[in-house]
Amino acid sequence: MWKRTLILLLLVLFQAPAWGGGLASEVLRAAVGEVAGDNSSAELFRRPALRNLDEVMASGYINIGLYEDFPPYSYIDEAGEAQGIDVEIGRAIADGLGLEFRPFWIKPGSSLGRDLGNNVSRGHYLRPTQVADVMLRVPYDRDFSYLRDSTGEYINKSVVMFGPYQREEWGIAYDADQLDGEATLGSFRHQRIGAEYDTLPATYLTAVMGGQLRDNVRHYRNVGDAFAAMARGEVAGVMAIRGELQHYLARHPARDFRLAQPLLPGISRQQWDIGMAVRHNHRQLGYAVEAIVDRAVRDGSLDDIFQAHALEYRMPDFYAEVLGPAE
Repeated sequence: MWKRTLILLLLVLFQAPAWGGGLASEVLRAAVGEVAGDNSSAELFRRPALRNLDEVMASGYINIGLYEDFPPYSYIDEAGEAQGIDVEIGRAIADGLGLEFRPFWIKPGSSLGRDLGNNVSRGHYLRPTQVADVMLRVPYDRDFSYLRDSTGEYINKSVVMFGPYQREEWGIAYDADQLDGEATLGSFRHQRIGAEYDTLPATYLTAVMGGQLRDNVRHYRNVGDAFAAMARGEVAGVMAIRGELQHYLARHPARDFRLAQPLLPGISRQQWDIGMAVRHNHRQLGYAVEAIVDRAVRDGSLDDIFQAHALEYRMPDFYAEVLGPAE
């Protein structure tokens, strides 16, 4: 079988211009059928279901891209239900469009560009027929959106990043019983501090201040494990994004854990806006989604979602300039 398949593929490569696109396509499909063997295997060769607004509306549902295991924003609880702030925003988007909400779980990759490619613009090689219609919790940065490579091509030309809906920042939570006064970076010259593996805090804490904190940095599977270690007295502080810190502070009410506002020298951007992303040729879908989220920011319902999860809501710069800071 493999010899016949090889002959067919060679014919496509060397004779396709003479045959014309239609016949070449038929031969290529035949070759793929030989390799695939059956319909289930052939599914791997299909293009992802990249759906525009009309197709999404006609289907009756929308796939909302959410990072998995990322409380308080998106995660699955013990009952197997999707929970979190971004889950609620996804449900609001689906309700606003009159569609069924379907979470599309995303495992974070090595970079934002890879996450966008694997889950919005083309699909991951392990699930090439599956993509999100809209992806949430995308850092909204105009410079990154229009970043070019060495040839002048736009690196992120396959996606559109839009609709900032939250302001996020790095922070430190600390155990007031272990520290004298509010925590600063200098506090951890002689006290241990925790961070999640393979994150900016994990790298930053080992390098800042000429490496003076390196021996006191402890790495954990996630922020929840770092807080559990702080509750056991293994570390005196945890560095992570502010939303995660507030989430776990609320889960340790019996402990005197507090949120610090430390200076973080060397981090070029301590605060940033969070938005959404769609494929570049699905802007109409993006406009429809953006209108729903925009309304939620302006009427205060997005603030209500954050308060229900014991988090402080911070408006993106765009809205703060137009509407003023959230109370």
